[in-house]
This record gives sequence, structure tokens and C-alpha cells, in this order.
Amino acid sequence: QLQLVESGGGLVQPGGSLRLSCAASGFTLDAYSIGWFRQAPGKEREGISCISSRDGNTYYADSVKGRFTVSRDNAKNTVYLQINGLRPGNTAVYSCAADPHHYCSGYESTFDSWGKGTQVTVSS
Repeated sequence: QLQLVESGGGLVQPGGSLRLSCAASGFTLDAYSIGWFRQAPGKEREGISCISSRDGNTYYADSVKGRFTVSRDNAKNTVYLQINGLRPGNTAVYSCAADPHHYCSGYESTFDSWGKGTQVTVSS
């Protein structure tokens, strides 16, 4: 059974950093493109990053470019999202999802397996 589990969230002060993890079980993570999404209270889910399975290319939403970095460790079957320079507006549940296509499509609908998410709260 395909399963994704996020971890690494928590309470952080503005300007702080976190490293989120997305651990896979039941499948080999490097066969999938992995996306990171976030949903803030009262807002729609937003795609923020993706790493493709075929070539490892990475993609970022304009809102996080330069502050967030996605990477994968195939030996650990885990994808990471390093988030720096956190702002109160970044408070959200951060989730990862798997897309069986070899390239990041840019469409949320192509992701067919989702984790439950990890809460990130930015507050002083």
C-alpha cells in the first residue's frame, strides 16, 4: 500500500527555518515525481514545489522561490523541503503527494497519493 508520511513541522519564530520530510512506504519514491503543497486556514491548497523523478529537476511557486529547497534521498526513500525565512503568512498544513509521471506536470490533479500533512506555525 502506497503511503506518504510528513514530519518536521512545528512552531517557529519569524525568520526561522524548518526541514520537512516526506517518507514513503510501499513504493519506491524515485519512481514518482513528488510535490509539496500547503493549505493555510481559510484558503485553498497551494502547490509550492515539485521534484521530478526522471531528471531531478525542481520547481517552485513564485511565493517560495529563493527560500524553499526541495531534495530527495533515494537511499532513505524520503523527499525533503527545506524552508527558510519563514513568515507568519506561511502558517499552514504542509503536505506531500506522489505523481506517477516522470515529470512535474504543474497540475494538482496528476498527484494520486497524498500524505496527511504536518502543521507549520510561524509566530513570535
